[in-house]
Amino acid sequence: KYIQSFIRETWLRRYGFSPSAEMMTLMWSFIVSIYSIGGLLGSSSAGYLSVRFGRKKALLLANIPALLGAALMGLSRLCGSFEMIMAGRLFSGVCGGLAQNVHIMYAGECAPRNLRGLIAITASTSIATGKFIGFVLGLREVLGVEALWPVLLAANAVPALVQLLTLPFFPDSPRYLLIDRKDKEGCI
Repeated sequence: KYIQSFIRETWLRRYGFSPSAEMMTLMWSFIVSIYSIGGLLGSSSAGYLSVRFGRKKALLLANIPALLGAALMGLSRLCGSFEMIMAGRLFSGVCGGLAQNVHIMYAGECAPRNLRGLIAITASTSIATGKFIGFVLGLREVLGVEALWPVLLAANAVPALVQLLTLPFFPDSPRYLLIDRKDKEGCI
């Protein structure tokens, strides 16, 4: 409801009249659904990027749209632009689609054979944990108040920054090194 009132106020300030109920529904639907469109774009590019740059670098590249999306959504109120929320959701979706697919490849290829099943479920466990943390942060007692909704929307920058700081210390995927790069020694 805070974002919808922000859209209403911004529209009124720009055009001098309130948007119709149909326009509000359309814009809210667009804000909600554009994340999935971004996810489709990210998923579609996962195969190419993981072969071109490797799994680890593709995961690092996935942080670019995550940070861009977090910045756009976090600054949208300050700039008075609900379009920034739409663009931020699109970029966040690109990151989600890309990272979800590449993470499973990377974790599965790096895991020892006897732990592959356990490692493969880290993606679904991370998604469930992320949803839980999002619900907790969205509580009225935490960040779910009108003054802090931009911070809540920009909170996805935290895991992206953690990944940017830690992932460079992890090895490249052995399969990528051997099959795509023909680097047998690196693979071993």
